[in-house]
Amino acid sequence: MANGFSGKIKQKLIEAKQKWAENGRLLTGVTDPDKENRLPPGQRQVKDWPVLDLGITPQITPDEFRLTIDGEVENPVMLDMDGVLRLPAMYDKSDIHCVTSWSRYDNHWQGVSAHALTGLVRPTAAAKHVLFTAHDGYTTNVRIDQFLDDDVLLAHHWEDQPITAEHGGPVRVVIPKLYFWKSAKWIRKISFSETDHPGFWEVRGYHNNAEPWAEERYG
Repeated sequence: MANGFSGKIKQKLIEAKQKWAENGRLLTGVTDPDKENRLPPGQRQVKDWPVLDLGITPQITPDEFRLTIDGEVENPVMLDMDGVLRLPAMYDKSDIHCVTSWSRYDNHWQGVSAHALTGLVRPTAAAKHVLFTAHDGYTTNVRIDQFLDDDVLLAHHWEDQPITAEHGGPVRVVIPKLYFWKSAKWIRKISFSETDHPGFWEVRGYHNNAEPWAEERYG
């Protein structure tokens, strides 16, 4: 009974957000190509960190955590939590911009940079896209140049504390310059690919590029 109820909640959430895309909800028609304003068009600043997901919160302990990195790489790997923590640490401060119109400033992250990960697995020249798969079945995608931005990381701490399960812990992706649906929670697999594979929201009407200052909410 509980699983059926959870399934109904999940489906209602998905259908509601698909309607947002169909109706262009929150679109202002304003863009800021030079990023002169810290707050992208159509966003509002919040102080808390709202919880958004598909109605499922996977409970993965640090001991259970495994991350597969494969595809167009010379050195595919599977990392456990100790393996992630042994990689060079990255500390970063960045803003969150959610497609549901809220932005949160000055988030302090600790984790592993995208550059450190690519240095480990060594993507081939054929790798043009990066695909993410989460423990709840969620998927999303970015170009490899977006993944290799200087502020992109796999985060395991937020504000000096381990990231909680509701926010994607023990490890999540953080890609600050894109709408936050690209920053997959509960990450379990990263694949480098020659071809693009739009993810869960991208095939349901959301923009493939997701640049907030261009207001690329839907596409």
